[in-house]
Amino acid sequence: MGKYIVRRLLWMVVVLFFVSLITFLLAYAVPGDPAKSVGGLHATPDVLDRIRVELGLDKPLWEQYGIYLKSLLQGDMGYSYITQRPVAVSILEKFPATVMVALFGIFFELAIGIPVGMVSALKQYSLRDRVFTVLSLLGIAAPAFWVGMLFLYLFAFRLQIFPLGGYEGWAAPIYGVLPGLTLGVGGAAWYSRMLRSSMLDILNADYVKAARAKGLPERVVVWRHIMRNSWSPIITLLGLDFGWFLGGVLVIEVVFGVPGIGWQAWNAIQTQDTPLIMGTVLFAAVLVTVSNLVVDIAYTWLDPRVKYN
Repeated sequence: MGKYIVRRLLWMVVVLFFVSLITFLLAYAVPGDPAKSVGGLHATPDVLDRIRVELGLDKPLWEQYGIYLKSLLQGDMGYSYITQRPVAVSILEKFPATVMVALFGIFFELAIGIPVGMVSALKQYSLRDRVFTVLSLLGIAAPAFWVGMLFLYLFAFRLQIFPLGGYEGWAAPIYGVLPGLTLGVGGAAWYSRMLRSSMLDILNADYVKAARAKGLPERVVVWRHIMRNSWSPIITLLGLDFGWFLGGVLVIEVVFGVPGIGWQAWNAIQTQDTPLIMGTVLFAAVLVTVSNLVVDIAYTWLDPRVKYN
């Protein structure tokens, strides 16, 4: 396991390098001039030229990337073109809002998806199974921004149960409920279908039949023998979702006005704030790759038969 983790960490470095390179090239491929975003609409050509020199935009593209990569290896993610603040500080300031939305999203995914998947598998082809199948397909197909606006209209505007949006810190977690529920609806649909499929593969296994033949209560058979061996796809989705959510769910944060790192990245793209774009993308990439590694390690805890070479 130790060798496997070291090898994965080395591959993580390679992945992050290519992520940074591709993001850097795409950021500069977008039409526009970052100097104009910094100088404003009324900046003179002389002012724009001075800004380009100060930001290093007058240098060749490969040299700009080399300077950025050297600073990154020294732990410096640079400064935002617009705010002139350290990128790392800006990301860490917005991260708590994203964490709140992510945790609520994971909670609703599991709270809705697991019971629905279990009932669908244990009551295969029943009316409940068919209803849950239709609802799951609707949850998968529905665009997140449409679901979010629907929840805002129903629960915030009409019923006035939740706020219309924004973020008031961890002291007011109610602001994370609707964004998390929007994430959870789509995710729960995937979780329920994956769990149903996984459980159906196990329901007729020999060890399950043997457990029932011994006279074990059905709840013991379900939780100890069926569910324990059905967690693998759920753990995979959970790890991917957690890394993805923490990296910033742009659409959800924009719809609900949550000032997270996805919302911040969207503003950075609009103003061509390359250091902030680079920092946010790399931060998200690190979270996703680390989440994948944690998932792989968790497999060995869930199933000791899993070996990594």
